[in-house]
Order: sequence, then structure tokens, then C-alpha cells
Amino acid sequence: MSRPCVSRKAFLIGFLLVALLIAGVGSFYASGNPDGLEFVAEKTGFLDSAKDSAAADSPFAGYSTKGIDDVPLSAGVAGVVGSLIVLVLAGGLFWAVRRRGSQDAKDEGEKTPSGA
Repeated sequence: MSRPCVSRKAFLIGFLLVALLIAGVGSFYASGNPDGLEFVAEKTGFLDSAKDSAAADSPFAGYSTKGIDDVPLSAGVAGVVGSLIVLVLAGGLFWAVRRRGSQDAKDEGEKTPSGA
């Protein structure tokens, strides 16, 4: 069995850099038009009855970063931070499930007789 051309660590670092680049730069080109739900609410006339969400005062509400006045930069920072949060949560969940799964396998190995 041959070794992979790229190490796992190099692949993960490359993946992280590409994901953050897409999140940061792609945010500059995001559409300023309302999303589908807002569009339908505006067309049918009930957009004015909408209430702000509980997170409306959060630092990254509305796909922007509170305290940064430059709109493209604000969206880019929000995109990068949001991507980092998702990657950390998903990575932590993956790590926890993987660790638990390997521990379960060890426990199963101890329960079965060695001759079976």
C-alpha cells in the first residue's frame, strides 16, 4: 500500500485556507437582493409585519459585522468568522463521535473471547 501524496495535516490546512478564502472573498460578491422569503413577503404585502429576530443585535446580524462600516469588508469578516465557527463545531462533533466510536470498538474487543 503506497503512502498518500499529501499528508492529512497538509490537506486539512489547505481545506481550511480555501474555505476561509471562499467565505471572505465570496462575501464581497454576495447579492444585495432579498432572499426568497423576503421577496415573497414583499410581493404579498406582509413584509412590514415581520419582527426582528432575537439575534438582531448580535455582532454578526444581517450578514455583516457590527463596528465595521465598509460593507464588503464587514460581510467578509462575518463570512470568515461564521465559517470558522461552523468548522470548529463540526470538527469537534466529528472528533467526539470518532473518539467514542473507537472506544466502543475497544470495549467490544474486550468482551469477546480471544478464541472466537
